[in-house]
This record gives sequence, C-alpha cells and structure tokens, in this order.
Amino acid sequence: MKKRTLSFWEIWNMSFGFLGIQFGFALQGGFMSRIFQTLGADKDAIPLLWIAAPLTGLLVQPIIGYLSDRTWSTRWGRRRPYFLIGAVLSSFALILVPHSPTLWIAAGFLWILDASINVSMEPFRALVADKLPDSQRSYGFVVQTLIIGIGTWVASNLPWMVSKLGVSDAAPMGVVPMSVKVAFGIGAVVFLLSILYTVFTTTEYPPEDMEAFEKEKAQKNRFVSDILNNISNMPSTMKKLGLIQFFSWFAFFTMWSLANPALTEHVFHTPAPIESAYDISIPEQAAAFDAENTAFQKASNLVGSSMGVYGLSSMAFALVLAFYTSKKRINRKYVHMFSLILGGIGFLTMYYVPSPSFLKYSFILVGIAWGSILSMPYAMLSSSVDPNKMGVIMGIFNMFIVIPQIIAAIGGINFISNLLGEEAINAMLVAGLSLIIAGLCNLFITDKNAISYQPELEQ
Repeated sequence: MKKRTLSFWEIWNMSFGFLGIQFGFALQGGFMSRIFQTLGADKDAIPLLWIAAPLTGLLVQPIIGYLSDRTWSTRWGRRRPYFLIGAVLSSFALILVPHSPTLWIAAGFLWILDASINVSMEPFRALVADKLPDSQRSYGFVVQTLIIGIGTWVASNLPWMVSKLGVSDAAPMGVVPMSVKVAFGIGAVVFLLSILYTVFTTTEYPPEDMEAFEKEKAQKNRFVSDILNNISNMPSTMKKLGLIQFFSWFAFFTMWSLANPALTEHVFHTPAPIESAYDISIPEQAAAFDAENTAFQKASNLVGSSMGVYGLSSMAFALVLAFYTSKKRINRKYVHMFSLILGGIGFLTMYYVPSPSFLKYSFILVGIAWGSILSMPYAMLSSSVDPNKMGVIMGIFNMFIVIPQIIAAIGGINFISNLLGEEAINAMLVAGLSLIIAGLCNLFITDKNAISYQPELEQ
C-alpha cells in the first residue's frame, strides 16, 4: 500500500497521546524513588524496588505488539484500542501511587502503573510506522520526541509548581507530601485526555489484504512460536541496535532510580533522614526529623525540576531535527552516536557541579541523548523490518530496553558504582560511562537504508 505524505498537524495529532504517556513516565521516573525513600527505603534497596518496571515491559510489550498486529476494528482501528485501555488503567494507578501507606504497596502500584503505561506505549511506536511512508519515518519519530520532551519538562516540574502555589511539602514520617499527590493527580488527568485526543483525531489504515489478515488471525496457539520465530530471525541491524539500546537504557534506568538520592545528597546536601535515627515521641527529635524531611522533600522538588530540563533540551533537539528531517535526510547513525556521547558527558559532570544552579547544564546534555534515544533507533529499525509485523517487532525490540534495566535492578548498578566508592553520586558516573559506550556502539551499524533513508522529496 502506498502511504500518503502526512502534514505536520496530522503527525502531531497521531503523536499527541505521547504527552500523557510521558507525564506518566516522567512522574514515575522523577519521583518514584522519592516516594520509596519517604516510605523508608534504603538507597541500596531502591534499584531492586524498581524491578517491576522492566519486568513488566519484558512481558507486556511483546504481547501487546503481537495482539495489536492481529487486531482490526472499522471503528477503533488497530492500535487505538490499546492506547485507550492503557490510559484508563494508568490514570487510576497514577492517582493511587502517592497514597501508598507502605513500601511494598508502593512497589506493587509501580508494577501496575508500568504495565498500564506499556499497554499504551508500544502501539504508539507502531502507529508511526503504520501511518507514515519511509520518507517521513525520521520526521514522525522526531515529532513524537518533541511531544515527549514537552511532557517530560512539565511533569518533572509539577511537584515544584504545586508547591509554589502553596501546596505543602511537609508530611509526617512515612507519608508522601500533598504536593506529590496533587502532581500525580494532575498527571492522571493529562494522561487520559491526551490519549483521547489521539484516539478521536487519528484514523488508521486497514490491513492491506483483509482475507489474509483474517486467516492469520484465525490461527490459534501461535503466540509463543511466532514470538520465538521473530526473535531467532531478527535482522542483524536490530541486533546491533539492541547493543546500543542495552547501554543506553542501563544509563537511564540508573538515572531514574538513583538520581534523587544521589543529587539530594551530593549536590543539595540534604539526604533523606533515616527514620530509625529519630524517636518521634520526643518533641525535639520529632521537630528535627520534620525539618530534615521537609528540606529533603524541597530538594527533591528541585532535583525533579532539574531533571525536567532534559525533557526541555530533548524537545529543542527534536524541534531542530523536525525542521531538518521534514525536507532533508540525515545520517541517523552519527546523529545518534554523538548525541549519546554528549549525554554521557552530562552525567559525568554531575560529580563536579559547583552548585545546584549548574545542575541544569548537565541535564541539557542528557536531554540531547534522550531526544535521540526516543527517535533514531526506532527510525533505523522501522526501515529494516517487515511492516506487517511492526507491532510485534517493536515489542521484541523492547527486550533490549528492559533486559539492561533488570540487570541494573538486581544488583548491576550497586556492584559497578560501589567499585568507585560508597557515595550515591557514583551511580551517575556509571550512567555516563554506559552512555558513552552506547554511543560508540553505533559504529557497528552498516545497513545504508537504516543509516540514512533517501526520501523521495516532493518538488
């Protein structure tokens, strides 16, 4: 099927739901460790508490990709039903997460939240490949990244914003502050509304051969064999991209899980107070705990706000790429390589920032890497796989995202960072080195079509 070239606003509409998805991911990535610490988690235990997220992605995304490839509704299309289901579940989870009374309940809600977000996310990746001709793939993923950048910046600043509006950062021992609860509630509303916008403003192409599609769908009990067959026969470009993804996502999982303890301690000098060190039945100790906890919560707001800068810089980076790729081809390989290296340098500089105000410059560099991670690998992949299997391929490709996160969660981060010392900030050094390695791995990509698809530009 020859796909028509879409306008900017058509691509914007089909990608707008990612604003909500990124609200969910940014709130999860920026503040879940803060919630864990507030509920009494030790720094070294935090990565393991995060294991729900990558495990969920490993299980959910290939299944959802497979099912969406085999779904068609004349009213709802192929991918949109999954957007909507995921949005409803994610919105409920976002509301409930900060109200967790105990650590294990918070970890359970993280599991539910990440599963729900994953139901929505991968079909969005497949939708870009479904709707756009090859000549617009880079452009489409870059526009998607632009929207993700907006969502990351706004959501990462939400607790700070609502705090500035007068919502309290103070809370009793073991209770998440109201500023975080309000921020997650806002995120839930934005998530649902943005997905609904895409569902009702975007149409989808039907299967090219409906008879063959129905015959394929009617075949039962092939899920496991189909998944295994696609894994064993994945293109070599996909394997090479998988290596890049491994080191890239190891780095970002390290940031999401440990940036808050690392930066509140190393940059703001206000680590989370240890509950066992205080006897709150003694008024003086209760007051001391409240003072330290409030300082930690306010520093966490600022860490989240600083992290939001990486969303802003990824948005600016995506905007530049969007203008360029709308008319000309790019060398995806070298764009991705240099972007990842710059992000790695950004992580390394966090060890040396002279004051909290300089932290935003580190995250500007991290944002360039993030903008590239969200667009270039998918553009390269979508130009080298069977378009009829785009959903399941995108789901399988997600394995290269979640496996490094699982390795990091079960001890990989703690082991490597402890080789450098016991300080929490060493985790950011590990993230930086991992991202630089990911950048250099781009040198293995040799498929010319993946590196730089030659668009048939309109005259």
